[in-house]
Amino acid sequence: MSGTETKAAGRPRSAEKDAAILQAALELLASQGYTRMSLSQVAAAAQVSKSTIHLRWKTKADLLTAALAAARMADAPSARGDLHTDLVNILKDFAATIERVNGMALIGTCLAEEAHTPELLALLRERTVLPRRSLLRDALEQGQRAGQIHEDADLEAAVSALLGPFYADYMAGRGGHPQWAEQAVALVLAGIRVDR
Repeated sequence: MSGTETKAAGRPRSAEKDAAILQAALELLASQGYTRMSLSQVAAAAQVSKSTIHLRWKTKADLLTAALAAARMADAPSARGDLHTDLVNILKDFAATIERVNGMALIGTCLAEEAHTPELLALLRERTVLPRRSLLRDALEQGQRAGQIHEDADLEAAVSALLGPFYADYMAGRGGHPQWAEQAVALVLAGIRVDR
């Protein structure tokens, strides 16, 4: 349970209700947008009371970013010990998650709301963006420790370069390009990998 969630005294929380609320929040965010959707709509779609939602999440932003966090992968893909393969698997899982939750529209909503609801974007970063970046950085650091990547390589820049093609291809109308992950990894590793 996150620090922003509260737990009611008495009966244990229902995992089924949690899942229904989170799914309803994602669907309404995608169809209504952040401003137009309400917790009352989420409650009706999930077939729970509004107070049930408030027992779990303090604000609409808290609920929506918890829903986004739940929609991303629960665990990192199993590392196979091959840097290229591990990076490709993380990127493919990222793309699958974005597609499953209509993520580009959700990201656009969060960016559009930044001026009015800055906590929405802050929570999105904390719960979804930074954990994904951390997975990629961890894989790169393992490669660095194994002597596969230059010691002075800028790993944060490498992480951005790995994720960037997905967004760029989407904006260029090339979304779903089947080899984007392999190509992104090959390009980034060409610049930071130690030649053997």
